[in-house]
Amino acid sequence: MIGVTGIEEVLFELANALRIPVFAAAIGALAFVLFDLGAFFVELGRRRQQGRREHVQEAATSARQALAMNDTPSAQQALMPLASSAQMADTLATLVEGHDKPGVDDRRAKALADFDLTSLRKLERSRMLVRFGPALGLMGTLIPLSPALEGLAEGDVAQLSENLRAAFSVTVIGLLIGAIAFSISLVRDRLYAQDLSDLEYVVTALDPPDLRR
Repeated sequence: MIGVTGIEEVLFELANALRIPVFAAAIGALAFVLFDLGAFFVELGRRRQQGRREHVQEAATSARQALAMNDTPSAQQALMPLASSAQMADTLATLVEGHDKPGVDDRRAKALADFDLTSLRKLERSRMLVRFGPALGLMGTLIPLSPALEGLAEGDVAQLSENLRAAFSVTVIGLLIGAIAFSISLVRDRLYAQDLSDLEYVVTALDPPDLRR
């Protein structure tokens, strides 16, 4: 049977074998979150270039008037100033399609649900990195501590210094990943919630109360 010492040695070797994969994963996660940060700034810039959006109520009223005349293209055009993304533009176009056909309420509800699901998928990446980054940082900190302590016990200052430097570096990277991902997730959550709120208002306002199905 394997004794306590043998088990500890196996655990040590397993943890040490994870050293390179954890470090590589931390670098990959950092590259990914920086790429996502760039995409986030592009998204913000696109929203800013769009300028001050037409008031939701005015846009919905114009679209409703166009639908009353069976002018679907004009209704879609009236709603386009509200679009903050290509996905939202497609959803707005879907909301006015087939407005005079049966089952329009179900199609609109499906369009809203699909938009919400797409927004959640975009948020999943940054939300995952909020936990994943610090977890990698903690693992990258603890793994080198064993050989660092071993170097300390043997009086090998070079080994101690090298392992502690690697441990603290991965800690900083992990916390940086988590901080950036949390900031992106927080802002995107608010932006996408506002987009969904605008879409829900458009759905409610497209038809007069006496014609809502």
